[in-house]
Amino acid sequence: MKRNQHAGYLQTGGLSLNMFSQDELYEIHLATLDVLQHTGVYFEDEEAREILAGAGAIVDPKTDIVKFPPYMVEDAIRSAPGTVNLCGRDPEKDYLLGNNRVGFTNFGEGISIVDINSGELRETVKKDVEESAVLVDYLDGIDVYERAVGAHDVNQDAQPLHNAEAFLSNTTKHCFHGAGNGKLMQGAIDLAAAISGGHDKLRERPIISFNTCPISPLKLVRDCTEIIIAGARAGVLVNVLTQALAGGSAPVTLAGTLVIHNAEVLSGIVLGQSVRKGTPMMFGSSTCPLDLRMATATVGSPECAMINAGVAALSTYYLLPSWVAGG
Repeated sequence: MKRNQHAGYLQTGGLSLNMFSQDELYEIHLATLDVLQHTGVYFEDEEAREILAGAGAIVDPKTDIVKFPPYMVEDAIRSAPGTVNLCGRDPEKDYLLGNNRVGFTNFGEGISIVDINSGELRETVKKDVEESAVLVDYLDGIDVYERAVGAHDVNQDAQPLHNAEAFLSNTTKHCFHGAGNGKLMQGAIDLAAAISGGHDKLRERPIISFNTCPISPLKLVRDCTEIIIAGARAGVLVNVLTQALAGGSAPVTLAGTLVIHNAEVLSGIVLGQSVRKGTPMMFGSSTCPLDLRMATATVGSPECAMINAGVAALSTYYLLPSWVAGG
């Protein structure tokens, strides 16, 4: 098992970026609880609404808005595990997630690639997915694999299954996958189970995890909630990763953006814990500023790094493993 170095650890050496004090993080937490209790989050899927209502949430049948009592949110935060072993096909490639340790993955999902032979820019194909997995498997500095590119030479309705087959067959590291919806996710789980020796073996040592994205502001669509629910039932980790845009779908201020981001991610975590307490979940972020001149997401900007530091601080405050995107 690989255990990486700590970040922001209280010690005499090292470098960390501390955006907020504990009191300020508490204020962001309280503001988030206020949004979840009084504004609420839109849940498109009826099953998700029923699960949350059964766990104590208040559901408006006319608007499909779900409101969360503060105790329900805080109970879900406490029940989600702070550390998770991300298992690889090779146990020596297992990666211990959490406890303020910093690890790295590749970025995804690319739709174009510079052909290694011709030097021309072209659309990615299934072979590129396979080769990206081989490359990441070789690189010691990358701890887990995220599907790097997509297979555009296959039936696009089944593309996530082709992607899963390609990368699961070509890396011994743990894999993160954006499956699209619950049905396609189940297909990817079945593939991983076949590799692991059955669903019971996969539950003991999950070699795959899943990313899913709420839609800002404050909306969890059916595809997102299907993945959260299926992940909890299958015993695989789900990374609830939102991309609130500061100045667009979220307030322009750092604290205000983090409140919207926090509400979206925590509402997904509450859903997962309502299905099965103790199910592993991740506090994910692609949140960044909106470039108001170009109308683009400024991933890789200095402000994005500041937001990432704030997200990491919040996840540490909650004792939850985090995932932040940037360049």
